[in-house]
Amino acid sequence: MMLDVFTHILPPKYLEARDKKMAAGWMASKAAGYSQAVPTLFDLDTRFRIMDKYPDLLQVLTIATPPLEAIVKPEDAVELAKIANDEMAELVMKYPDRFVAAVAWLPLNDIDASLKEIDRTINDLRFRGIQMCTDINDKPLDSPEFWPIYEKMAYYDLPILLHPRREGKVPDYEGEESSKYLIWTRLGWPHATSMAMMRLVCSGVLEKYPNLKLITHHAGGTVPYLITRISCLDNFNEMRMGFRYEQHLSKTIVDYLRMFYNDTAVYGNTPSLMCAYAFCGADHMLFATDMPFDSQAGYRLVRETIRSIKEMDITEAERKKIFEDNARKLLRLPI
Repeated sequence: MMLDVFTHILPPKYLEARDKKMAAGWMASKAAGYSQAVPTLFDLDTRFRIMDKYPDLLQVLTIATPPLEAIVKPEDAVELAKIANDEMAELVMKYPDRFVAAVAWLPLNDIDASLKEIDRTINDLRFRGIQMCTDINDKPLDSPEFWPIYEKMAYYDLPILLHPRREGKVPDYEGEESSKYLIWTRLGWPHATSMAMMRLVCSGVLEKYPNLKLITHHAGGTVPYLITRISCLDNFNEMRMGFRYEQHLSKTIVDYLRMFYNDTAVYGNTPSLMCAYAFCGADHMLFATDMPFDSQAGYRLVRETIRSIKEMDITEAERKKIFEDNARKLLRLPI
C-alpha cells in the first residue's frame, strides 16, 4: 500500500465560499488562477482517473493554499475552516477506498478559534493532524501566540504538516517590486521550510514539547543538504564566537532537526531523496507527492515520486516504511 500524506484539494463548497470571501489582491488572483487551471483540485473524476492507475494508492487530504489568514478576516476564516473541514470529512467517509484521512485547515488569524477547531476536527471528525504554513501572516512559527497549538498537538500526539509559504509579491532583491522567474516558490519555499525548522528548534519548542510531530513538505527544504553547515552553529556557540540561541536546549541543533519528519515531494529526484535519507533515515520519511500541481493534472507527480522512491538505494523494509508504515504510525491510522 502507498499512503500519500500530502495531497491538495479544494472541495467545491469550500472553493465557492472562499472565492466569495477573498479580498481582492495579488494572492486572490493567484488563488483563483491556479484553482481553475488544475481541475484535480476540485474534480474528483479527474483525481480518481489518476489514482486508478495505482490500485494500492490512498491519499491524506489537505486543503490547498493560500492559507485563510492571508486572504480573509478572522470571522470569515473561522467560517471557511469549518466548511473545508466538514467537506473533507464527508469525502473521507464517502470514499474510504480513496481517502484514508484528512488534516485540519485552521483560521490561524484567530488562535482561540483554531484551538477549538483542532478539538472539533480530531474528536468529532476523526482528523489525523493539522496543517500550518511556515509563517502565519509573516509571523514566525516560534511566536508565543502559536505555542498553545503545539501544546495541544503534543497532547493529541498527532502531526502538524508544515506547508511552505512565501508570496510572489515579496521581491528577491531590494528595489524590485516582486519576485521574478518563480524564484519565490522554487527557491523561496524550501528556504521558508528550513527557516521555520530552525526557529522551532532554536526557540525551544521541541525542547518543551519533545513528542511534538512535525512533517515538512518537500523533504525538509534545504536542511538535509546543508546539515553539516548548520551543525557548525553548535560549535560557534561552544567557542563563544558571538552566535547565541536559547540556552535551555539540552541537545544539539542537529539532534532537534532530526526529530522532524520529511515527505518525499521532491518531484521525482532520487538523489534528493537519498540526501534526505542520509539526514534523517527511513524512519523519518513519508511518501507524499504534492498532487496535483503539474502539467498532467497531478499524474506526473504521482508517477515520478513513486519511481524515485523505488530507485532509492535502500532495503525493501525501509521502502515499505516510507510508503506506508511511517504514515500508519505517525497518523495513528486504523487501517
